[in-house]
Amino acid sequence: MRHRLLFLAFIPVFFMSAVLSAAKPAGLSKINVMSYNIRQGEANDGTNSWQFRYPATAMMIEDRLPDVMGVQEAYSYQLLFITENCREYKCVGVGREDGKAKGEHVAILYNKNTVSLMKWGTFWLSETPDKPTKGWDAACKRTTTWALMKSKDSGRKFFFVNTHLDHMGAVARKEGMALIMSEIAELNKDNLPVVLVGDFNSDVSDPALAILDGIMKNSRKIAAKTDSCNTFNGWGKETSSIIDHIFYSGFRSCTEYETVTKPYGDRKFISDHYPVSATLIF
Repeated sequence: MRHRLLFLAFIPVFFMSAVLSAAKPAGLSKINVMSYNIRQGEANDGTNSWQFRYPATAMMIEDRLPDVMGVQEAYSYQLLFITENCREYKCVGVGREDGKAKGEHVAILYNKNTVSLMKWGTFWLSETPDKPTKGWDAACKRTTTWALMKSKDSGRKFFFVNTHLDHMGAVARKEGMALIMSEIAELNKDNLPVVLVGDFNSDVSDPALAILDGIMKNSRKIAAKTDSCNTFNGWGKETSSIIDHIFYSGFRSCTEYETVTKPYGDRKFISDHYPVSATLIF
């Protein structure tokens, strides 16, 4: 009799599991993406220098656990710190100065437990994108790193593109964005979903971003749950800029966008930019 009662006790659990499974929309899956200007490790920022705040970056990543994250301004040792301390993550990207390890990286970190890397590459935002060169009126060499990825949950493929537009050259920003869109079109012959993230050094009113109109959606504006926080914090001295963005195309929807203002460890600011995140539905 006792065995029969045990069996009957499991019936409601089984029934509820079946109901929940049936209620889940078929074929839908999600990815969580981020963009994070980590602030170059070479900068002399006093008590905000990398040597004092590096643990907070690892804390943020382990707390948020994005599937894919675009990082700007990172030096090779900053990326090494992340991959050594956030063991779920692997990294692709090159230094902008020589196409190897020298200088800032516009890198892509991906969670090896949730997504697979299929192929990747880097190009320079210049008239000669296959060489380490400075373009147009830019103050610095600028790069874009892209990756073709596959969700392990759904098997769906998507492109993730990470960039850092110039902070001085208006022509460089506009021409750089045109080049990025041209490269995406060339890469994405199968019309796969695309995520474009980065520090654009411009808000959405900048002419450089006009090329995205009608092609890509702004997750901040589209998301069902969103915020209106500034993304550049300037260590608390400047708080008037929304220059870090997550754009996308080919996904069904964006359920949530967030500017990550949460402090980690003893750090009110983990960088002079806040990370931004979005949840995208295939």
